[in-house]
Amino acid sequence: MNGCTKNFDSYNTDNTGITNAELQPDFNNVGLYYPGIQQGIFGVNGDYQLMQNLNSDCYAGYYMSPDPFRGNINNQSYALVDGWNSRVYTIAYQNVMGPVRVIAGKGTRTANPHFWAIALIMQVQAMSRVTDYYGPIPYSKVGQSGTNTAYDSQQAVYNSFFLQLDTAVTNLTAYVSANPGLTPFKKFDMLYSGDYKEWIKYANSLRLRLAMHLVNIDPTTAKTQALKAIADPGGLITTNADNAQLSGYGYYNDVWWIGTSWTDLAAGAALTSYLNGYNDPRESKMLSPATAPASIAGQYVGIRAGTPVGGKPMYSGYSTPNFAIMQEYTPMVLFNASEVWFLKAEAALRGWTTESAQTDYETGINTSFAYWGASIGSYLSDNTSTQANYVDPQTPEAGVDNASINAMSTITIAWNSSATNEQNLERIITQKWLAMFPYGGWEAWTEYRRTGYPRLFPVVVNNSGGTISTSLQIRRIAYPSSEYTNNASGVAGGVSLLGGPDNGGTAVWWDTNKGQAVPKNF
Repeated sequence: MNGCTKNFDSYNTDNTGITNAELQPDFNNVGLYYPGIQQGIFGVNGDYQLMQNLNSDCYAGYYMSPDPFRGNINNQSYALVDGWNSRVYTIAYQNVMGPVRVIAGKGTRTANPHFWAIALIMQVQAMSRVTDYYGPIPYSKVGQSGTNTAYDSQQAVYNSFFLQLDTAVTNLTAYVSANPGLTPFKKFDMLYSGDYKEWIKYANSLRLRLAMHLVNIDPTTAKTQALKAIADPGGLITTNADNAQLSGYGYYNDVWWIGTSWTDLAAGAALTSYLNGYNDPRESKMLSPATAPASIAGQYVGIRAGTPVGGKPMYSGYSTPNFAIMQEYTPMVLFNASEVWFLKAEAALRGWTTESAQTDYETGINTSFAYWGASIGSYLSDNTSTQANYVDPQTPEAGVDNASINAMSTITIAWNSSATNEQNLERIITQKWLAMFPYGGWEAWTEYRRTGYPRLFPVVVNNSGGTISTSLQIRRIAYPSSEYTNNASGVAGGVSLLGGPDNGGTAVWWDTNKGQAVPKNF
């Protein structure tokens, strides 16, 4: 495989013989690149499985596979597989950064700045995942060298993100003001049917999310960018009608695909332990009950990360996502309104706004219940329910190498104005985590690393050879081996910027909690 940051133009050059001039009417000369860019965020089927499901989805506590890939020596037990780890990197650079560079080369920045705005938002969305997985990455110098591409520090990458979102919001706001009601991007748009007002909300919400990542490492920038997002007249994603959802162009729901076509998917034990403990009415919407073994049939029981599953028959009957609701073409959610309300709740908790943190928190929960079509009942006033113990019938006694384990958290649901900020932050992040299921595993893992919440079970078996701490849990993904082959000086600079060895035990720049037993966010 060639280096991922090279040869973008050749990867994305049309070979049909149709000229650029012939494609210019109706923006076809650039618009046809956008569906592929949008699909490059999650990837398609097998790409999604390797880009997200077998790493961050598992590390976030959402999923675990009943399939003993590579004899259980794989990412889920911290034996990082290079061929898996490289996929998020290669897809992002070849399917997102590459086409965006081609779009820029067609003069889109000046000729059609509204189209350029969408390209920037998609690039920031995709590459924020990449830098949060790896740390320093090639960004500002991509495509400028035919040999080696320099890495940027994660701080520099984030600063670039904020500037690019500035451009995107400015461009779209100007277009909407000058051309009310026009939707020239509609036929290329897999998220919002060409509604630029919704894209502005998406860009602002993305800014708010990225800003909050920095609260423990660069609180000044975090606050400045968060308030900028909240104050923008274009608004934020605040209702489920605003959710950024990927569908169309024959795009399958990736979770459905790998869960039904390949039966490689089960719920995570952390997820079922919180849903069970909270008696959460969303559970029956999110998940299907276990079918086997007989002792758990009809119950909601997930598989703990790093469990030596020993073959599909042993764990294949555990709970899965509810495929009666999550179907073949159900849209994949990139950003939902619930997350925004929880981000606003955290901003209020930190005293950045005059909003009520409790109101924002409860609105976030209500919005999630509405998304799932679940009745909320007395959920918001429940001040006694906590995470449940996890009992795996295959290894029912808690202990070394047994999957069963006692609850990690005592946090309750109801807002408690007498609690410390740290305790109420755990409430916010735990409910945000529940609300981002089933698609937000990469962001849920980021929030877990940033805050230490929700409290997640460690892996049952750790096959990292001592490079990743079981108690501190995995902090990042290792760079692809192809970078060492094709971009040796670049990746060497990246490791230097990382400040530690290139393995899953080294924390990225914003990760100041580093898995400590007592998280400190205030």
